[in-house]
Amino acid sequence: MQSLSIAATGMMAQQLNVEVISNNVANMSTAGYKRQRASFEDLMYQDLRRVGSTSSDAGTIVPAGVQVGMGVRTAAVTRITAQGNMDITENDFDLAIQGRGYFRIQLPSGDDAFTRAGNFSTSAEGQLVTSNGYTVQPGISIPDDAINVAINLQGQVEVTLAGQTAPQVVGQLELATFQNPAGLDPVGDNMFIESAASGTPNGGDPGSDGFGSLLQGYLESSNVNAVSEITSLITAQRAYEMNAKMITASDEMLSVTSNLR
Repeated sequence: MQSLSIAATGMMAQQLNVEVISNNVANMSTAGYKRQRASFEDLMYQDLRRVGSTSSDAGTIVPAGVQVGMGVRTAAVTRITAQGNMDITENDFDLAIQGRGYFRIQLPSGDDAFTRAGNFSTSAEGQLVTSNGYTVQPGISIPDDAINVAINLQGQVEVTLAGQTAPQVVGQLELATFQNPAGLDPVGDNMFIESAASGTPNGGDPGSDGFGSLLQGYLESSNVNAVSEITSLITAQRAYEMNAKMITASDEMLSVTSNLR
């Protein structure tokens, strides 16, 4: 009885769906996190009577065949890159991207990673770094005697030194955009690396054509909507229960068949 295996595929699909929703809820407070959505597709069909076949010597066409589906499988887990809300932090080194773009981060291996989480700080050498100590590209150094740091919408970093009134420019932050940001490969720590699906990064200054602007003293919050996730969780739970009931019903039908005299 194929209904057993069909229902099993449905249960496995909804289990993965719940896992995706669980990860979204777990990262509701993660800066720059982009929620994910599981998508599913039906499996191949078994033709008991092929649609469009002839049903007589006169060439009569069957208008609707007899096809039995074999279940469901996961097609993709898509990342939704919609803008999150802006949360004020009043920290000079917290930066939020308003619009398109990612910060470019240099990993210890020398490779580049990309992130929307702008919760930065400075290293012992004054370098602008992530919470894990990875350098924000291009490397920007804040002088030890800086009494004020200002980063404008275009990513220009200015500092006011002790004993001076006029600020001086110490660096220019850059952003990277991708043709398909949903195709970036997540590697943890709020970071992504480019993939064949995302395409190569295009660099540019914040605020320029096609790039978002920067907000100093803000962080972009997760774009997870709690109400939407709870609704999706209830739907997935009910679908899982219905598939489980299908297995129970199929088992009872098999029991009746086996008890025939």
